[in-house]
Amino acid sequence: MSTPMAVRSFEYWLVRYRRTWFSGLVVSFASPLLFLVAMGMGLGRLVDAESSSALDGASYAAFIAPGLLAAAAMQTAAGEATWPVLGALKWQRTYYAMLGTPLRPFDVMLGHLAWIATRVLLSAVAFFAVMLLFALPAEPLAVLAVPAALLTGVAFAAPLMGISATFETDTPFALIWRLGIMPMFVLSGTFFPVEQLPGWLRGVAYATPLWHGVDLCRDIVLGTATAGSTAVHVGYLAALSALGVLLAAHTYRRRLSS
Repeated sequence: MSTPMAVRSFEYWLVRYRRTWFSGLVVSFASPLLFLVAMGMGLGRLVDAESSSALDGASYAAFIAPGLLAAAAMQTAAGEATWPVLGALKWQRTYYAMLGTPLRPFDVMLGHLAWIATRVLLSAVAFFAVMLLFALPAEPLAVLAVPAALLTGVAFAAPLMGISATFETDTPFALIWRLGIMPMFVLSGTFFPVEQLPGWLRGVAYATPLWHGVDLCRDIVLGTATAGSTAVHVGYLAALSALGVLLAAHTYRRRLSS
């Protein structure tokens, strides 16, 4: 049976990862461990003593852990969908080498997106394993937060790949992180309820994909998910992922065919 072309593109990134898998694994475990120890257990003691009612009875560690899971998926996806994409276009020109085979621009893009989704999944699994060490997921279905984080990551990766394919230098990436990724990390409900924000800023937070990912993961882990809210979050993230794939397919075709 012939291997689908996109899978062959995916295999390249998988083989390449064999050189860096250990450092990636260490970071995937160390980052959530340090965050949960410092903020969940350290700062969390002060928050639990003063304002646990604002968290609907959950401990601060249990509150921020699923939010950090979604935020980690966003950051992993953003990191993989920016500099590596431009590198494959401008510096290593990996994409053009792939086009020397029967692969089409769409195959090149889809295989790379599949690899980014795999990286997000590995990171989410590692993060959830650390949460288990702290006994934070109390619900049997809390493991569903992993696919929720994966969907969050893809919702960021697909459109960012489409945007990255239009750049000639990496200068815009700094703006994307400073004006997009980091503000969302702070203001989309990762560390405190969005309801505590001013009214106008609260509306902005509700419109961000990270808030939908954070709220979805948190509801799953804390057992507060409803059919309506879950459908809204999943629908928003799935629609953004689909639009991102369409954008990336267009920009990759235009860039790689020129």
